[in-house]
Amino acid sequence: MEIGQLPRLVERYRSMALIRAFETRVGQLYRDAAIPGFIHTSVGQEVVAVGVCSALAEDDYVSTTHRGHGHCLAKGADPAAAMAELFGKRTGLCKGKGGSMHIADAVRGVLGANAIVGASVPIAAGAALASAVTGDGRVAVAFFGDGAANQGAVQETLNLAAIWSLPIVFVCENNVYAEFSDSRLMSRRESVVALGAAHGVAGCRVDGNDVEAVEAAAVEAVDACREGDGPRLIEAMTYRRQGHYEGDPQTYKSAEEEAEWREADPLSVARRRIEERQLASAADLDELEREAEERIDDAEAYARASDYPSLDELYDGVYSS
Repeated sequence: MEIGQLPRLVERYRSMALIRAFETRVGQLYRDAAIPGFIHTSVGQEVVAVGVCSALAEDDYVSTTHRGHGHCLAKGADPAAAMAELFGKRTGLCKGKGGSMHIADAVRGVLGANAIVGASVPIAAGAALASAVTGDGRVAVAFFGDGAANQGAVQETLNLAAIWSLPIVFVCENNVYAEFSDSRLMSRRESVVALGAAHGVAGCRVDGNDVEAVEAAAVEAVDACREGDGPRLIEAMTYRRQGHYEGDPQTYKSAEEEAEWREADPLSVARRRIEERQLASAADLDELEREAEERIDDAEAYARASDYPSLDELYDGVYSS
């Protein structure tokens, strides 16, 4: 299939397949002890990253979570540099000093992942405030999870963003579980959208496994922010196929629930829709998946062949000058 002439939905499938291949490989590499530190993958949540980032300009801001590899790739990060970062190599996006939970790509507006639940939200608000003050037209996106919705910093930022009409889109990836707890049991409010409404932030809830629905909601929200009618909130209902961290036994999930969500797998949903609309054949889609695997093969080889930072680079890039 000739790249560059893909229908939009097929292009989105290609991006999701790349993220799925990256995350699957990263999980295996971690189990093989090739990657240090903790790993949190986003298998099953590819739609949210691709759908939202497809609505953004290259210089728009993104602030992500400890589960942020997919957001970085969807925003345009080089898979090889992202993989090298996870390996702790000097050719990584952060020269090997960020790793999985602190991956960033400032060139593409990715302000970084972090291990503090909900911290992505005030960080993105700071970028949105800078945009509002300078009038540069950039929009910020804050990805956060359903568990983070109960953090005080998130609610305070929603309120402040509404008061200042900041150009920020709050994107809640509601994947059902906050670490090991069912988030549906953690609040009596009916939705995260309701939380936004309580602070005067307009929002919507979408099927987080439907890339077209997520992209449409993101385009509307981003356009509103760019026109000075922000902030906005999107609650994308999805599912975390893997555990909270790589190696999590997931004893808190039922087999029935997992089977139900497996049927709604985002790549399967997109694939069925593409074939029904005759946008591409099954063979074409298989080829895109093979292409994704080959890109990740190359990324892994690049990471393995790269050098670790030397000791005299220890403090480079750590402190501002």
